[in-house]
Amino acid sequence: MKKVVVIGGGITGLSTMYYLQQLKRSLQLDMKLTLIEANPYLGGKICSVKSGEFIMETGADSIVARKEGVAELLDQLNLHNEIVHNSTGKSYIYHHNELKPIPDDTIFGIPMSKEALFSSELISEEGKNEALKDFTTENTTFTKDSSVGVFLETFLGKEIVENQIAPVLSGVYSSKLNDLTLGTTMPYLLDYKNEYGSIIRGLSEHKKQFQSGGNKKFVSFENGLSTLIDHMEAELTDVEILKGIMATAIVKKQNQYAIEFTNHESRDADYVVLSVPNTVAKSLLKDEKLTPIFDELVNSSLISIYLGFDIPDERLPADGTGFIAPDNSDLICNACTWTSRKWEHTSKSHNLLLRLFYKNTDADQFNKLNSMSEEELVQVALKDVEKSLGITGHPNSVEVTKWQDKMPKYHLNHGKIIEALNNELEVEYPNIILAGCSYYGVGIADCIVNGKNTARKIAEAE
Repeated sequence: MKKVVVIGGGITGLSTMYYLQQLKRSLQLDMKLTLIEANPYLGGKICSVKSGEFIMETGADSIVARKEGVAELLDQLNLHNEIVHNSTGKSYIYHHNELKPIPDDTIFGIPMSKEALFSSELISEEGKNEALKDFTTENTTFTKDSSVGVFLETFLGKEIVENQIAPVLSGVYSSKLNDLTLGTTMPYLLDYKNEYGSIIRGLSEHKKQFQSGGNKKFVSFENGLSTLIDHMEAELTDVEILKGIMATAIVKKQNQYAIEFTNHESRDADYVVLSVPNTVAKSLLKDEKLTPIFDELVNSSLISIYLGFDIPDERLPADGTGFIAPDNSDLICNACTWTSRKWEHTSKSHNLLLRLFYKNTDADQFNKLNSMSEEELVQVALKDVEKSLGITGHPNSVEVTKWQDKMPKYHLNHGKIIEALNNELEVEYPNIILAGCSYYGVGIADCIVNGKNTARKIAEAE
């Protein structure tokens, strides 16, 4: 019998077990499956909190609908009747103390047509004309290991990157563009540049791919994203699920591994999937060769603050769903989602629900925020709301979440570090597999695919 233990019950660990159970049944494999989670609940960063009339997500708030594997999984879980789509509307950038719309027909602020480029209120005429060099300048040096920031500035110009693209992409990947590679962010941009001679022309040729389902690109569920976690857990009838138990060490034992726990018990395993943050994986293995490689991975921190008001949602700008604040703005927050507008299911009476994000892009500022009490953080958020939206009032629902060093940053050497870790594991710890957003993609859809690929790798192993 092949004993498989997955440590970490977030979406990657759950997906790994879900697809392993499928393969066990379809291929009639002799496997014992065990899922271990330190928290008393599954889901990791996915957690839906209900407060009064509001639904608030402490981690991710949606799934990208068009990504590989999403529709198939939702079909299998019979979740389509519970799906809700995001309401469409403009996203804004807080530019020179005003909310300026990110033009329609863009992806992460990158224009998909000349019309989108020239409609922007965030770029001067000189900046727009500079971006046209994308149509005439060839790529002779950039590869998928190159900086996405340098790549975009080279072909589109500095102004559009600084004013329109960087605020969006830096927010998504929690890092500065020059520290991110094309391969770990948007590898297709390089393909489009090489194939069509232009990033804009390439995006235009593939516009339908990015606009599938109209502008409703994201999905959630009537009762929040935890619905997905609950349904997946209910499906794992062939899996032993241990919650509230923390693994403390993994010890190599001939051709197996012994997993030790805080309650002094242990489990043997032939395969171990580490679907945990890289810092946890490092502490479990405690290997002097692996530790310095793990230490090269970089994580960032985030504070999320929800404010729910007894104020009609219509007080917001009529066509918007949120804004991003560049680093040089007079706001402390990095972004604000107008949750009740973007996700109607989160506010049953259509009252105002906002979510503000505070990232550690400025270490001194973030350390100051991190030391504040919840009440002090709420006051900071209320000042940002007043400055940006002109809305004042006292919230009747609040949810503050701190993710300390839990947000992976995919810097320029990320891919090489993962390769080095996997090479070392293959030699020293065969059948221990790294999985999850610390390594292979930060979105829920990426984690689902990573779990599916991990399950297939284990099932197909001799």
